[in-house]
Amino acid sequence: MIIGIFFGVKSGKEALMEIDFDFFGVDEKDAIPDKGRVLISEPFLQDVYFKRSIVLLTEHNEDGTVGFVLNKPINLQINEVLSDFPKKEVPVSLGGPVNTNTIHYIHSLGDIIPGSVQILPDLYWGGDFDAVKQLIESENLDQKRIRFFLGYSGWNSEQLDNELSENSWIVTDLPEKDILTPPTRSFWKKVLNSMGNKYSLWPNFPENPQFN
Repeated sequence: MIIGIFFGVKSGKEALMEIDFDFFGVDEKDAIPDKGRVLISEPFLQDVYFKRSIVLLTEHNEDGTVGFVLNKPINLQINEVLSDFPKKEVPVSLGGPVNTNTIHYIHSLGDIIPGSVQILPDLYWGGDFDAVKQLIESENLDQKRIRFFLGYSGWNSEQLDNELSENSWIVTDLPEKDILTPPTRSFWKKVLNSMGNKYSLWPNFPENPQFN
């Protein structure tokens, strides 16, 4: 009830922070990025690519961070993007705003794809693209074990730290099977609801609090 009253006076996040500054604060344990972890955007982040997004981090070091948005499906098949790709129905989703003319992929195929990089015990990034195409062409690849992305997300060494200090992201872990699940726009809500405590309340706030 208090939340609803304050929404009528100020923007949602400003008003709630007056009630409890910590409500949109990220717990310390939820703000440590690393390879294999995921970023979950706070509910009022308005960036066109990262609004209500979940981003898998595939690289994180002193030089910067690379990742892929997990919950931004687009109405495209990969053979509509790459003319020399097998004529199979293989969906692609939006990985981020960087180099959106490139294709990237994560998978659970390990050494079956030479040159892939392990990011979790049963999750890998990249590898020999010709090997991927051959597996798909021969129908020897379970598509539940691979996901393709158009473009990627990237931060320089200080950029992500600054965004984390502004409470723009929660950092947490997801089961590998959830990471490889086909993308849905409801995934952001589902993950936050599963986290409990104050995070399970975040999906209830309108995308634009000024219209509440």
